[in-house]
Amino acid sequence: MIPVGKVLWQPTQEWVENSNLYKFRQWLKATNGLEFETHAELYQWSLDHLEDFWQAIWDYFKVEAYVPPKQVLGRKAMPGAEWFPGATLNYAYHIMRNEKPDTTALFFASEQLPLQELSWTNLASDVRRLATRLRELGVEPGDRVACFLPNIPEAAIVLLASSSIGAICATCAPEFGTHSVLDRLKQIEPRVLFCADGYYYKGKKFDNTEKLLEIIDSLPSIEKVVLLPYVNETDSGLSIQNEESWQSFLSGPDVSAEEFEFEPVAFDHPLWVLFSSGTTGIPKAIVHSHGGIILEQFKLSALHYNLKPDDRFFFYTTTGWMMWNYVVSSMMVEARPLLYDGSPTWPEADTLWDLVEQAGIKLFGASPTLQQLQDKAGVIPKNKYGLDKLESIMLAGSPVSAECTNWFYENVKADLYVAPCSGGTEICSGFCGPMPGMDVKAGVIQMPHLGVNLQVFDDDGNSIKNTVGEFVVTQPMPSMPVYLWNDENHDRYEETYFSTYPGVWRHGDYLKIDDDLSCYVLGRSDATLNRYGVRFGTAEVYRSVDGIEAIEDSIIVNLDLPGDKFFMPLFVKLSDDLSLTDDLKQAICKKLREDCSPRHVPDQIYQVDEIPYTLTGKKMEVPVRKILIGLPVEKVANKDAMSNPAALDYFVAFRNTQEAYSLD
Repeated sequence: MIPVGKVLWQPTQEWVENSNLYKFRQWLKATNGLEFETHAELYQWSLDHLEDFWQAIWDYFKVEAYVPPKQVLGRKAMPGAEWFPGATLNYAYHIMRNEKPDTTALFFASEQLPLQELSWTNLASDVRRLATRLRELGVEPGDRVACFLPNIPEAAIVLLASSSIGAICATCAPEFGTHSVLDRLKQIEPRVLFCADGYYYKGKKFDNTEKLLEIIDSLPSIEKVVLLPYVNETDSGLSIQNEESWQSFLSGPDVSAEEFEFEPVAFDHPLWVLFSSGTTGIPKAIVHSHGGIILEQFKLSALHYNLKPDDRFFFYTTTGWMMWNYVVSSMMVEARPLLYDGSPTWPEADTLWDLVEQAGIKLFGASPTLQQLQDKAGVIPKNKYGLDKLESIMLAGSPVSAECTNWFYENVKADLYVAPCSGGTEICSGFCGPMPGMDVKAGVIQMPHLGVNLQVFDDDGNSIKNTVGEFVVTQPMPSMPVYLWNDENHDRYEETYFSTYPGVWRHGDYLKIDDDLSCYVLGRSDATLNRYGVRFGTAEVYRSVDGIEAIEDSIIVNLDLPGDKFFMPLFVKLSDDLSLTDDLKQAICKKLREDCSPRHVPDQIYQVDEIPYTLTGKKMEVPVRKILIGLPVEKVANKDAMSNPAALDYFVAFRNTQEAYSLD
């Protein structure tokens, strides 16, 4: 076992002085007379002088406004903090202003396509043509544009074109099942849908034609469908009204940079809608702003992840995860992202490392689960690849163990900045993570990010140190949601994040912060499921499983186990006197795979007599999970508040058999 906190890497003074964070500190000294001896002093200043800090970010990264702001913070309370009131700007402009003809804008590859480059000339031309066509269709600021595409350049083009005219973009990954897509897109009523006819995964072709027909038929708001042939060489045969091919949609005349006009929008104008996992119902439609994302992404990409102009960045993600939005946003600091569509371990277990080598990636990121898969497959990248350009590893999506951190030094390269972080779809940024210039310690997130007043609260709302408690943020951040869609009075927003501690953001994780600001995120404190670094909600599972006639009720939990492992069992109550057969298990898994995604398929399925409920009719997912990881039942559930207290007895007995730890 690797001791938590063991120093695994120390930067040289040359490395420190070449970092963006060091240069930012030198700029603060030169322009504002501010000098900090330690990272902790800089961090504390960013909290004590929150407005000065964010003004410094604005100035340092040369944020351009069509109309300047009246001040940094108007209303300061949470929720509803008013950032840079009066300012108008545009997210897409802050990427497109980096256009350099005949240079590479981004890289892309897939299971069917070797590494390719997309030039700025082609990217910018497509963005302007697509944006112009959207305007010709009558798409206006605030209208929604939906993107149901793989992780390919066309998806980035849709995002940039939509935001350039003030439209709101929402993306769904093509492996999502019909219900998952509709649960998201029905909420926002998109006018235009960009979609592919399918996708590839592990060498197999998945045709989405039938799925698309059902989705389009269920979304009456759609006025135009733009179809990208991706898995079918010939016409997919959709034959739907107002359909046009991608090639046709972009066949109009070129629009020069001088001719094109970006839409000036307010700082808090909606940029995109990201969707939560849907634990207690349909996914929350989280609305982020142009200005908030601009500021947070400049800070995160440049200061915390040290991305510089022309650096090559690769994070393994899909268009259904907020990390995809972050990858595209890295272009604001003139980084060159790599977009990859396919399995991380096909056709070979080291496929991603091959891409890292080919593309000369400086910052490579993935869920810690990838490391676990690599370890099990016996992959040792340093034995096969030079990885001379690789400088940093970004780990996001789930807690990082000491063994996970150490694996990269043992198997990738000794001189490496391994930088785990913790963020969220809710802010499309990070709460805590790397602080360039500090030592890397096994299993440790270095410290809270600048401008993030991250604290740990006990149940009574007291701030605590060196003890596990609730992950909270006590001051506003620019990229906190401006609102949730269809939440007119902000009731759901306040209930979700501010009902436990009024005026304080409760994120839903367990956290420990030591006196030296080292952070340890210990998993979700709610019932959100997390597999392979992708979060999703139990409601999606239930909606699918409930459609099976033999199943009367069900409950699902995910257990974080030692060594970065997990175990996700599904417990089902069957109708009448039915028994759980292998055929029924296979039917359940097949339906979950088709309705939702392969990640929704449980590790094991068990039959129970009763599903535990509260008196108010809520499934007791969190108590069940806590019981299964070994906590006493009296500590996690009040049986007086249950409609069927005896239902927990099965889970206590199940835990005592140690069966929850069997992953075979």
